Order: sequence, then C-alpha cells, then structure tokens
Amino acid sequence: MKRSTFLILSITGVFGAILHAAAWSVNNFLMTGPKAYLTYSSSVAAGAHSGMEECKFQFGWERWNCPESALQLSTHNRLRSATRETSFVHAISSAGVMYTLTRNCSMGDFESCGCDDSRNGRVGGRGWVWGGCSDNVEFGERISKLFVDALETGHDTRALINLHNNEVGRLAVKATMKRTCKCHGVSGSCSIQTCWLQLAEFREIGNYLKIKYDQAHKLEMDKRRMRAGNSADSRGATAETFHHVHATELVFLEDSPDYCTRNASLGHHGTEGRECLQTGKNLSQWERRSCRRLCTECGLRVEERRTEVVASCNCKFHWCCTVRCEQCRQLVAKHFCTRRDTAAPNHVKQRNKGHKR
Repeated sequence: MKRSTFLILSITGVFGAILHAAAWSVNNFLMTGPKAYLTYSSSVAAGAHSGMEECKFQFGWERWNCPESALQLSTHNRLRSATRETSFVHAISSAGVMYTLTRNCSMGDFESCGCDDSRNGRVGGRGWVWGGCSDNVEFGERISKLFVDALETGHDTRALINLHNNEVGRLAVKATMKRTCKCHGVSGSCSIQTCWLQLAEFREIGNYLKIKYDQAHKLEMDKRRMRAGNSADSRGATAETFHHVHATELVFLEDSPDYCTRNASLGHHGTEGRECLQTGKNLSQWERRSCRRLCTECGLRVEERRTEVVASCNCKFHWCCTVRCEQCRQLVAKHFCTRRDTAAPNHVKQRNKGHKR
C-alpha cells in the first residue's frame, strides 16, 4: 500500500509541476519511498515534458492544439473525459516517459541498469548477429509503467481506456526502434554484420502516434451497464468491448467537443486570436489550410498583421576567428483569427465538430 501511494504521489507531482510551468523539484512531492525511485523521478518529469512538447508540435495548426491543461483532460471538475484527444495525451506522455528512461539507462545515468546485451552473439538473420549496445527498452517500459499507470487506481471503463492508451504509447516506442549495424570482414568486405536496436528520434514516435490518433477507434458501450460502475456487469461489458480492440490501437469513448469556441471549464481556449499560415516556404498542405480550418470554418475572419522583426544578416567571417553580422529590420506578415464585424449566418453550419480538429 505504501509503495502504491508513493508512486501515485510521484507521478501526480511530476505532471502537476509541468502543468504549472514552475521549476520542478523532487523534494516538492517525494518525501518518502524507496531511494531508487528518486533516481528515476527527474527522468519521468523530463519524459512527460517531452511528450507534451511533441503533442504541441503535432497539433500546432489544429483547433485543439494541446494546451497547457492537456494533461488534465481526463479529470475536469471530477468528471473524467475519454475523448480522442485524451487518448493521444495519454499515449504520447507514456511514450515520453518510457523513451527518456530508456535513453538515460543506455547512457549509464542509472547505476542499476545499462544497455541491453541479452541477445548478443545470437544469429539475428542472414549475414548478421546481435551485438553492440541495444537500448534497454524493457527497463524503460517497466519503470514507466510503475509511474504512469499508478495514476489509474479504478477499474471503471475510463480507467481501463487510459491504461490501454498508455500501453499504446509504450508499444509505439518499441515499434519505431531502428536496427543499426556495423560491418566486419577482410578489407571492408562486410561478410558479417553486428547489429543492435536503437531508439528512433522522438519526432518519429510522435508522427506514429498521430497516425494512430487519426485512426482511433470509438468504443460503443452499453450505457446502462456502464452506469453500474465497478460492478461485475460493468466489468463484463468493458471486457466484451476490449476483446475486439488491437493492442496498438488508440481508443476513446466520447466525441470531441467543439474546439472552435472557448470553454473555460474544460480548458479549451477556442481559435479566436490563434495564428494561422497562409504563405511561407515548405508548408505542408495541412499547414496551408490552417487559416480555413482555424478561422473561416469557425466563423472567424483572417486578419493580416505586419510585424517588424530584427534578424542577423550579411554575416562575414573575420580572421581569426569571429563572425560579424549586421542587424536587419524586416516587415513580416502574420495572420490571425479574429471575430467578424457581424455574426456570420452560417457560423454553426460551417463549424465542424467531433474528429474534425
């Protein structure tokens, strides 16, 4: 019981500190518990933070843009939500924690673990054998489960959905790992290779989970049986539903709210005042459509604002060894969503709800 309480306090303190943008300190929330877990706590905090930063990147030009309150999506006013967005938050946060723990373990930051050499010497395939220093994902997975999954102490449907999506995030770390090889042989003939597994860039994991988000599956539950709480009937309904869900598939229970409009109680800021992209180099099609998605389809208009920016220019190298630059001023056009002078008659009709972000 003490260990369980310690873990819950740990992860709550870590995530809470991130949400309030204050300097995180182990001593703020870890007063008791095994000393070993103190060692991992900073990695858990850094991992959760990297997960939320990746969330902001992936949703930067969408109506829901992973606001600071995103980690609180599953518990607002004691009413737990299980939307498509919540599923991504749980997955990317869990992946971030596992990723950071794994990386730090392989780098030798923890006395209790190092790289994974359990398969070294075994034949992996034609012309190659396992060797080198594989990233220890088993360690990262085990410790991240102890911290992240400890938040879900109930056995209701929403808790099981959150635990499932946490696992999807951890599986994403494994699914995106890369095999790296080194050649051996006379005169560089590469007659045989030694290979090991390395973590992918975290951006690749974010891209992977974003696809899972787009393909997320809505669970259709028997509302009457769900209201039974933690009863045998409710657990039976949940088990039946999850029986058909793949382990790598994100799941959600409720349709997304209208992210066009502000809802302070749910932590949604709406799209008014948001910046969108109309021009620029190397913009994706999704980014080019951001003004329509954030402004026009939400009943807002696009306003252009010209801003003066100062940047280094005409840089020259001087022997030896300095670079001197001039400071150039340039007018840059930015675009923002603003309220129309008069309410658009087709405002409600134009707004897309649900999965349309």
